[in-house]
Amino acid sequence: MPRRRTLTLRGTGALLSGLGCLIAANMLGAPILLYIGILLLVLTVFSVLVVRLPRRTGTVTRQASTDLLTVSETSRVTLRFTLRALRVPRGLWRDVLPPAVSGDSAGEYPSETGQLTYLITGVRRGVWPIGPLVVRTVDPFGLAQREQAFGETRTVTVVPEVFTLAPLTVKVGAAGGTAHTSSSRLGQGSDNLSPRRYIPGDSMRRIHWRATAHRGQLMVRQEEEESSPDALVILDRSAARWARPGDAEDPAFETAVSMCASVAVHLVQEGYGVDVIDSGGTLLGTLRGHEDDRDGLLVALALVGPRGEPRDLPTLVGGTPPGPLVYITGEIDDEDAALLRPSGAAAPMLFATAPGTGVVAAAERNGWRFARLGDDIAEAWEDVLPDRIGGTADHRGATDVPS
Repeated sequence: MPRRRTLTLRGTGALLSGLGCLIAANMLGAPILLYIGILLLVLTVFSVLVVRLPRRTGTVTRQASTDLLTVSETSRVTLRFTLRALRVPRGLWRDVLPPAVSGDSAGEYPSETGQLTYLITGVRRGVWPIGPLVVRTVDPFGLAQREQAFGETRTVTVVPEVFTLAPLTVKVGAAGGTAHTSSSRLGQGSDNLSPRRYIPGDSMRRIHWRATAHRGQLMVRQEEEESSPDALVILDRSAARWARPGDAEDPAFETAVSMCASVAVHLVQEGYGVDVIDSGGTLLGTLRGHEDDRDGLLVALALVGPRGEPRDLPTLVGGTPPGPLVYITGEIDDEDAALLRPSGAAAPMLFATAPGTGVVAAAERNGWRFARLGDDIAEAWEDVLPDRIGGTADHRGATDVPS
C-alpha cells in the first residue's frame, strides 16, 4: 500500500504560510505577521500530533453472502469491526479491493463498534484477496491526516460464468444420460471409496473419518465402480491455440472456460455423468450430480490458464467412447481439425473461437458437429444440437473463414 503524506493540502498551505509570515515579519518588522506565523505553525504541529500520537487498535471480520462469486455476479460483503482510538470529528474507511473485483467499498465510519456492508461484482476469474480495512482520520482543522490498515485479508474466489443452455432434443450415447458403463478408462489411481451420509444400521467400521470431520456429520465409505463417463468435456488449454497464452485476460480463452463450465453443468442436469479434462489429460472435475462436484469444477476452472501441448484425442478418450463428447478449442486450422477424431463418441461437438479456412469441412468429414464460439455461448450450443444435424454449415452458425 503506498505511503500517504501526513499533511493535507490545507496543512501544507498552512505550514508554508506560517513560514512565509515569519520571514516577512523579520524583513518588514511587522509583529502581527510574527503572531500569525507562530499561530499557523502551532496549529499545524497540533494537528499532526492529534492524528499521529493516539494508538489505534482494532479487529475486523468479513463475511460474503456467497463463497464462490461468479463473473458478473453480485455478492454482499458484511464487515464488522471494532476500532479503539481517540474520537475525531471525521473518519473515512475503505476496504481494499483487487482489480478483478469491483465495488463501492468506502464511506464514513462510526467511531465505535460498527457494521458495514457493500456490494462486490466479479470481473475476472481467480482467487483474490479483499482487504485490509484502511481507515483515514483527519484532525478537526483538516490540516493533517493518517491512514492505517486494520485486520487481515479475506480471499474471494471468482469462478467462470455459467450460462443456461438449451436442452438436448434426444438422449445420445448408449447410456442415454441415465447410467455409467463399466470401464477402466480413468485409470489414474482414483479412490474407489466415496463417502455418503450415515444411515442407521451401517457398520461403524465403514465410517469415513476424514469426510466426517470435514462435513461435520457421520459419513460412511461407499464402494463404487470406476466407470466411463456418459459425457466427456475437453478444454484445449495448449498455448498454441491462444493468441495471448501468457495473458490471463484473453477474452477468447475466458469465453472457452465459460463454455466449458456451462456445458459440463448443463450435461449433468440432463442426467449424464460428466468428466472434464484439459487437452493434456489432466482431470479438472467430475460431475455426478452433487453440489460439491459442481463447486469443485468451478474452482478448478477459476485457476486454469493456457499452457502445455495437446495430446492425441484417442489417448484422452480411451476405453468406452462417451455419448456426448465436447471439445472446446481456440485457434485451429484445417490440418489440426483433420487430426481430431471423435473416437466413436455418439455425439461429438467441436467448438473453436478462431477457426481457420477449411476447418468446418475437415471437422464435418470426421463426424463433428461444429460451431464457432463467440460471445453468445448459448447460441453456439444451439448450433450443434442434434435437431440441427442435416443442415448446412451456415445453418449451424459456422462458415469457413480465413484465420
